[in-house]
Amino acid sequence: MRVLIFGATGLLGKALLHNWNNAELHGLGSRDADIRDRNVVGAVVDRVRPDWIVLAAAFTDVDGCESNPELAFAVNCEGAVHVAQTAKKRHARLLFLSTDYVFDGTKTTPYETSDARAPRSVYGCSKAKAEEQIVALLPECCIVRTSWLFGAGGRCFPGTILKLAASRNEIDVVNDQRGSPTYAPDLAQAIAKLCEKDASGIVHVTNAGDCTWFELAQAIVRQAGLSTLIRPSTSDKFVRPAERPRYSVLSSASLSQYGIAMPKWEEALRRYLVEMAGRS
Repeated sequence: MRVLIFGATGLLGKALLHNWNNAELHGLGSRDADIRDRNVVGAVVDRVRPDWIVLAAAFTDVDGCESNPELAFAVNCEGAVHVAQTAKKRHARLLFLSTDYVFDGTKTTPYETSDARAPRSVYGCSKAKAEEQIVALLPECCIVRTSWLFGAGGRCFPGTILKLAASRNEIDVVNDQRGSPTYAPDLAQAIAKLCEKDASGIVHVTNAGDCTWFELAQAIVRQAGLSTLIRPSTSDKFVRPAERPRYSVLSSASLSQYGIAMPKWEEALRRYLVEMAGRS
């Protein structure tokens, strides 16, 4: 199987390149191929002739999207549509990475793939619009929604907490947003399996279990053997340009249908900390 990865220099893209076995991988970053340019996308796909295209390229600065909605939609929606159109013309399968931010966060039980999209941020809107247009173009595509991505290959919440804990005795963390942390290598392996199983439709992929950011920060400090005190706070104390869903836990039912199970987030966090320790 020949796989073309757009966004290969990002947190997930790096994990895909390191955790996908039994496939011929071709990874491109934004400097190699700007998905906003339809002609560039077409030329790359013609050269690689992939069986699967994994679209992990995105403008993921959630707050940055609020101040630059034109760029957010140009990359996350229009660029994604360029890739989908090219995949359709070249008869390649497409797996598109999406987000829990397509939901409004008002539920109190895990979101199913059938739940209505109701984004409350520019980032979420750009991804939701992309989902709608890609499905219209390629009904057989696979859309993978994930959440709270972390890993050793880039900036992420656990990395931030570790840095803060190295210089502070106390850290305030919001305790009124709940979701499922997702370790990039685990997500990458699930994506590889979905492609191998010729998956289609919307699939929710996160590590098992859920927590608040406060609970995640507590686990990070505890597992890392640090003495920093993590104090619970509320979202109104940390005003951000983009609204975050208060609850964005994604149901694993769609992933279970493919016989794929994800490790618990606590166990994934342990592996992340081991990986980070090995890099220091």
